[in-house]
Amino acid sequence: MNKKSEKIIPVILSGGSGTRLWPLSRQTFPKQFVTLPGEDKSLFQKSIARLDNFKTNEITIENPIIVGNDEHRFIISEQMKNLGLNLYSLILEPSSKNTAPALTLAAFEAIKDGVDPILIVTPSDHIISDINKYTKTIKEAIKIASDGTIITLGIKPTNPSSGFGYIKFNQNETTSGGFNVVEFIEKPSEDLAKKFIMSANYFWNSGIFIMRASTWLSALQSFDSQMHELVANSYNKKSLDNLFIRPEKSSFDKIIPNSIDYSVMEKCPGTNFSIEVLLLEVGWDDLGSWDAFWKVNNKDNKQNVTFGDVFADNTKNSIIYASNRFVCTSDIEDLIVVETADTVLISKRDKSQNIKNIVNQLKLENRYELESSTKVYRPWGSFNTLEAGKNYKVKRISVNPQSKLSLQKHSRRAEHWVVIKGTAEIICGDVKSVLKENQSTYIPMNTFHRLSNTTDNILEIIEVQSGDYLGEDDIVRVSDDYGRD
Repeated sequence: MNKKSEKIIPVILSGGSGTRLWPLSRQTFPKQFVTLPGEDKSLFQKSIARLDNFKTNEITIENPIIVGNDEHRFIISEQMKNLGLNLYSLILEPSSKNTAPALTLAAFEAIKDGVDPILIVTPSDHIISDINKYTKTIKEAIKIASDGTIITLGIKPTNPSSGFGYIKFNQNETTSGGFNVVEFIEKPSEDLAKKFIMSANYFWNSGIFIMRASTWLSALQSFDSQMHELVANSYNKKSLDNLFIRPEKSSFDKIIPNSIDYSVMEKCPGTNFSIEVLLLEVGWDDLGSWDAFWKVNNKDNKQNVTFGDVFADNTKNSIIYASNRFVCTSDIEDLIVVETADTVLISKRDKSQNIKNIVNQLKLENRYELESSTKVYRPWGSFNTLEAGKNYKVKRISVNPQSKLSLQKHSRRAEHWVVIKGTAEIICGDVKSVLKENQSTYIPMNTFHRLSNTTDNILEIIEVQSGDYLGEDDIVRVSDDYGRD
């Protein structure tokens, strides 16, 4: 193999909803995009930043392919921009179909120029503590995958968790340095997981895979030809929308959702598709529950993990997360207490997987607390809803430097704007004006208007809406920098 000519493309799967960390994580802003307290990057940004470590004289890392949801496209773009990166492919899934179709879209994108690159397929919400060991393991995996072998990375189990998938492997190491995979077991019962822990030939499944694009496509063609055909049709009929790659929707919507493991990986052992596992010892966690959140964070002398303005009296082995208010606890242990601007969660820490029951009920009741928090991100910045009542709503709007909202109007509400930070350039009807701090203006109903920040500093305003309907869908755009209707 001519190592210098080998093409390596990272594939970042970023379509997850992250509801197991509700209410910190929401559908419109899931956990991979959250910057945890004390950190300077989100989990997604850390996944991207780790890619630089793979580069050597023998390995050239190409621009990544990111697969995400349409509703997260501007969050991804903004977080990539904050990393100083603008060379990447962003594929927007027309609908959520699990990880197998997402990887297949990325594989078709990877081979579009007639090459057959090795793909490093990673989720976007994992914690990796030892970057050097992680890099070394990925490089080993790349060498093995060059001959068409599929490599998955396994984690040595530390407890009989039923929240992870397991990989059974042959303990005899192959000549390449990996272990032949015997079986994949998806989230076993706790009793079965205990048996796995006592055996020496089971790893947790990390969800990280290294393989050639052609290997994945051939395996999918063999094991699920219908998915292969539908994704191919959707990709081949794709459209380009500014920075976004949009696969055709009607074909994609016909796909039966399935994961990478179920659709291909668990079917490979015993076939012509060679599959091996490498041990990944890097301080890994998929942050799949609040209990996992507790395990990976620093604790005080009472084994508490606290964030924000917290006073914990006679409190042990607990998480207390305060986003907005002063939170006090007394005489409790082994609990989760999470406060956000609109929600408070209290749960036993060892039952944190059961938060999915709350999420499912919120979905049935169509509660907004499942979808989004009071802070909502837009391509130009964000807004917080401070208060809402009958016929009024108050927002704090933050506009990024050199950014502007669409030229728009509302048919059922008027707006009052007060600048509290920075300088605003405003179009209201035929009038263009500039407002500085403590200055205000009024936007009547059915009047085209636009808010712009032409400076290099953040602009913040308070917006007071008044009218008989205050939904976000009461909007008509005639000009928009971000490709929205």
